[in-house]
Amino acid sequence: MNESLTIGKLAASAGVGRETIRYYERKGLLEEPPRSEAGYRHYPPDAVDRLRFIRRAQDLGFTLAEITELLGLRVDQVSACGTVEIHARAKLVTVEEKIGDLRRIGDALKRLLEKCEAREPTSDCPILEELDDQR
Repeated sequence: MNESLTIGKLAASAGVGRETIRYYERKGLLEEPPRSEAGYRHYPPDAVDRLRFIRRAQDLGFTLAEITELLGLRVDQVSACGTVEIHARAKLVTVEEKIGDLRRIGDALKRLLEKCEAREPTSDCPILEELDDQR
């Protein structure tokens, strides 16, 4: 176990917190490692790469469930790269939909701010009126 990493060293190497590692273990993204007689976890060095993969996938917007699938495809020698591409294309569609939603929200806020007269009492505030509107 001389090449193994403690949870603290793994966390520092991968740039994540200890609780994140424990959480990933509970979710099945990271195998629970063997423990020493004293109860300390001893992770293999490749756990750093796995954690970095998980974080990069999260940065691209993949959910933990989707990352679980990607991890399975990563080790499955039979799977085609096309399967991973399908997941990435589906994620891109979701991201583009979210961008559209955020643009609509931004446009609505801009319209409300244009109506706003900052020196009026809140009873005449167009933003609060719009939020109260029961349409």
